[in-house]
Amino acid sequence: MKKYLVLQTDFGLGDGAVSAMYGVAHTVSQEIVVEDLTHDIPPYDIWSASYRLLQTVPYWPEGTVFVSVVDPGVGSERRSVAVKTTSGHYVITPDNGSLTHLELNLGIEEVRQIDEVKSRLPHSEDSHTFHGRDVYAYNGARLASGEVTFEELGSVVETTSLTVLETVPIEVKEDAVTGSIDILDIRFGSLWTNIPLEVVKEAGIHPNDTVQVTIYNKQVKIYQNSLTFVRSFAEVEIGQALVYVNSLVNIGVAVNQASFSQMYDIGIGKDWIIQIKKVGTV
Repeated sequence: MKKYLVLQTDFGLGDGAVSAMYGVAHTVSQEIVVEDLTHDIPPYDIWSASYRLLQTVPYWPEGTVFVSVVDPGVGSERRSVAVKTTSGHYVITPDNGSLTHLELNLGIEEVRQIDEVKSRLPHSEDSHTFHGRDVYAYNGARLASGEVTFEELGSVVETTSLTVLETVPIEVKEDAVTGSIDILDIRFGSLWTNIPLEVVKEAGIHPNDTVQVTIYNKQVKIYQNSLTFVRSFAEVEIGQALVYVNSLVNIGVAVNQASFSQMYDIGIGKDWIIQIKKVGTV
């Protein structure tokens, strides 16, 4: 069975940082397979890092080790942790909120705190600004290769002590469902919400219904229109807005062959609230 180490950072590929992480991993073990989740997380954007883990982790084989480094607090008192999810995957990351979506949606079984002084790349003790290479890639490779067990990575800490970002609870009132815009389908500009398909079904909203979509930013109404809830983009004309089910089986909002987020200047996170309400049936 292959041993996978999957890397996510906000480093980009414009310099040698990611390659250095690869090098450290292969120095630990030439038997592990190192892959990329993404290195295009916006700089310091912990929220996006958290969501991209949720988007990706469940689709890798059990036992895969993920290293996620979006670390604006590198060198500070924030902890370095390794976690085991209820699905049997491992994530090594700063404890700064990057595990929020995994904890809420997938579940975290156990947390270990990594000693950044003792458990690091040999001869790197004077480096305090590249824990992605010296602590995370190093320990991720050790875990993926079997050089150490998860239990040997550090001492147990309470799951409830993990840093979590503020999220928006889903609310259902009669035939309206309210949630948040959690992330963008970056290349195509679609909005991905935190509202599961099963919730809108329970509210009596189904494909072929006409729904009123209202979007707020910090309680200011940014957008409101009646859209068709469709199964695929091909069901509407090019340039027409629509509601659909995304690849995580949550509700999405898009424009066929255009960017909804750019057209209406829509962002992501707890300040971006979306309400979907049934107003008719096609």
